[in-house]
Amino acid sequence: MLAIGIIPARYASTRLPGKPLVDLGGQSMIERVVRQAEKSSLSRVVVATDDQRILEHVRGFGGEAVLTRPDHPSGTDRVRDAYEQLNAAADCIVNIQGDEPFIHPSQIDALVELFAVPAPPALATLVKPVISAEELFSPHLPKVVLDGRGRALYFSRHPLPYQRQHPQSEWLTHHRYLRHIGLYAYRPDVLRAITQLPPSPLELAESLEQLRWLEAGYPIQTAETELETIGIDTPEDVERALRLMKNVGLSS
Repeated sequence: MLAIGIIPARYASTRLPGKPLVDLGGQSMIERVVRQAEKSSLSRVVVATDDQRILEHVRGFGGEAVLTRPDHPSGTDRVRDAYEQLNAAADCIVNIQGDEPFIHPSQIDALVELFAVPAPPALATLVKPVISAEELFSPHLPKVVLDGRGRALYFSRHPLPYQRQHPQSEWLTHHRYLRHIGLYAYRPDVLRAITQLPPSPLELAESLEQLRWLEAGYPIQTAETELETIGIDTPEDVERALRLMKNVGLSS
């Protein structure tokens, strides 16, 4: 079983320019992501970047990185570009978010394990139980509904399902909601195919790339995690992450 992890990392960011290089307690954010991914069962971990500064930084701490085209519309396209440059065979490719320095190795392994079967899925992603009303009603935290086999039926920024018979304040009491965690794994042939698809109507409506794949007929298998992930998009998120690291005694 050969699984390659690829971490897309752009320098440009509207709210936090140079985000991958931000210092988090003595290590850059991208180094913390790489180090966490290296603790998993992945056979190889590679950073896919559009910026020479990030490329040199990753190679400087002993990581592997490739330079991709600067005009990719999504992280998925950047992952495909990097994978093709590697010229390596793999059973699955894991797309690891470059702005989640606290990703847990077991979350990566949960997806990799889905591909260690005779008939592996086309794509896979992570879901997590919703535990608060703040999570449930936040449009920044997409929700997902599954079929009986754990495959995604739909992703939405709105809580799904809508419980007509109960007030919204009681929705969590009467139904187990799931939140989407943006960690993906693909078979190589499927990665090539989905990056050739045009944007779809549902994707454009919700601004969720994975809806394009569902509309095209690609089933998305899910694995469940109880662990929280913390994405960093703003200077305020950096301060929050530093406070968390201090509280748990995490440093370089």
